[in-house]
Amino acid sequence: MGENKFKSGFVALIGRPNVGKSTLINAFLGKKISIVSDKPQTTRNRILGIHTSLSEQVLFIDTPGIHKPRHELGEMMNQVSLATLTDVDLILYIIDGNEAFGTGDQFVIEQLKKVSTKVILVVNKIDLVKNKNQLLLNIHKFAQAFNFTEVYYVSALTLENVNRLFLAIISLLNEGPKYYPDDQITDYPEPFIIGEMIREKVLLLTREEIPHSVAVVVEEMQVNPDNPNLLDIHAVIYVEKASQKKIIIGRNGDMIKKIGSLARQDIVMLLGQKIYLELWVKVEKDWRNKESQLKKMVYKIQV
Repeated sequence: MGENKFKSGFVALIGRPNVGKSTLINAFLGKKISIVSDKPQTTRNRILGIHTSLSEQVLFIDTPGIHKPRHELGEMMNQVSLATLTDVDLILYIIDGNEAFGTGDQFVIEQLKKVSTKVILVVNKIDLVKNKNQLLLNIHKFAQAFNFTEVYYVSALTLENVNRLFLAIISLLNEGPKYYPDDQITDYPEPFIIGEMIREKVLLLTREEIPHSVAVVVEEMQVNPDNPNLLDIHAVIYVEKASQKKIIIGRNGDMIKKIGSLARQDIVMLLGQKIYLELWVKVEKDWRNKESQLKKMVYKIQV
């Protein structure tokens, strides 16, 4: 009997903002790589998550949600998403099962028509769907607009049908090499992932204009000189206004303490060791429209 050939390939997750792409990629990997929030436009970079087994290596790319940009950062996020379509082996177009087909979906589909890559339509959040007849009518509109390779109904949150979708992905990949070592789960360095974990907690705990105006940069990571089992991490939370800084710090520092406490739990799980996390908040006016600041605060934008 002939031995099974090793499969590999790059798989892009694309769609409108806030449809659950980050939750799905974390579900595939069984570990948090991409941050999750109910705020649109949470993901700003192409996050490469890597699944490796004896028979395959799947490289997932979690793109920013495609949307009409309102500033330089938004335009850059769109370019990242659209550039992804041309250099992957398979595309997962993620939609929210509770949202009707709209102009935003039509815009995404027009981009999909420009490439020859196979596309799976992934209907997410089916655990929240109440009107299944309306859902089927909506999916019919998607099917009329584009010739999808397959359609899957999943819940990234409850993991319903996620494994079935994963097996379908593998079946559509070709034989290929192993691009990364077995134990590597992302191509981003630890400081970036840690910064994203901190930003996730800011998104979770704050409101109004804070989410889109915040960036986190890990300035320093080093072993504590007095305790070799403790890692010191110093990070800066950047905002655009003094009023935003006040909100993030909170009364008597309560908010920044909550952010640090929640982030610390995720970081410890990621690194597998004790940490000391020090957070600072700084104001950098209009950073989202300054290219030099974008390169510093939004890691490795790829266009």
